[in-house]
Amino acid sequence: MIRFANSDYLYLLWLVPILIALYWYTFKQQNNILEKFAGKKLHDVLFPLRSKLKPSLKYGMTLFAIVLIIIALANPQVGSKIEDVKQIGIEVYILLDVSRSMGAEDIKPSRLDKAKFEISNLIQKLQGDKLGLVVFAGQAYIQFPLTSDYSAANLFLNAVDFNSVPQPGTAIGPAIDMALKSFRYDDDTKKAIVLITDGEDHEGNIDAAVDEAKSKDVAIYSIGFGSPAGVPIPVYDDNGKQTGFMKDNQGNIVLTKLDEEILKSITEKASGKYYRGSNGQDELNEIYNDLAKIQQSEYGSKKITEYEDRFYYFLFPAIIILFAEILISSNKSKWLARFEKLREVKQS
Repeated sequence: MIRFANSDYLYLLWLVPILIALYWYTFKQQNNILEKFAGKKLHDVLFPLRSKLKPSLKYGMTLFAIVLIIIALANPQVGSKIEDVKQIGIEVYILLDVSRSMGAEDIKPSRLDKAKFEISNLIQKLQGDKLGLVVFAGQAYIQFPLTSDYSAANLFLNAVDFNSVPQPGTAIGPAIDMALKSFRYDDDTKKAIVLITDGEDHEGNIDAAVDEAKSKDVAIYSIGFGSPAGVPIPVYDDNGKQTGFMKDNQGNIVLTKLDEEILKSITEKASGKYYRGSNGQDELNEIYNDLAKIQQSEYGSKKITEYEDRFYYFLFPAIIILFAEILISSNKSKWLARFEKLREVKQS
């Protein structure tokens, strides 16, 4: 397996076509100036040692050396050792509510933004655990499956917004079902679900999903974001300016309320714990502490654990080419002069 330790340097390769275009433009300009000074037939008389091909040859060598140096700076590496590494951890699916009610701002900056912030913090603290994310509103979708690649997990998390699920509503039951179906039960790895929502379920079928989780020994933790008293849901235009509040079909402002009873019932049945979301506290950190107490299991994962630098494969040839370019004279060589005469004969 090959990788680049400093891949950002590869962007410098965009300089190559620019340098080629610059050389072509300069070459044309010099030829135009010479033609204005004297006709082509007088060039060999006035400049007997001038080579027409060597400048291009020397510039091409310099350009090739620059490409090799850029690749050397990126430091290509080759995986030198593959071993079966045993990792210890549990499998965790986070179920994130992305319905419009999560846009309420009783939790700052909004319920969804605060939830994403806490999930990001949790991802940074997990070590060895496999993490997956299900987003749901009227339907449930897997944002990313179980993985121990936390960088990729954060990347997919950042892409989550209210448009991630087009169907309106809050389908907690189907979200739990999707997570349960996505777990693998052919090993002894402990499994847990973390549900983040305001609890306003519109689809039903929660009890059956929770019973299924209990039968499979999957613990469910939940965080309820919002106010039990109810708050309006702000509406913004494309420029981020608030234009009002969400209204129902009769023109009344919709109030979204946190339904704690549903979430408490889910966690009690599924051997988990309920947390009330707040502006200042990181509830997922508390859940992480609970997850750390769960008996962890080993699972195998093949990884390339060692890489060896190979930058010198490109740096040494670049140095040799640059030395050779310096040693090559810009004047005509006998063999090159013959080649140029043959070239001029064919062109005439």
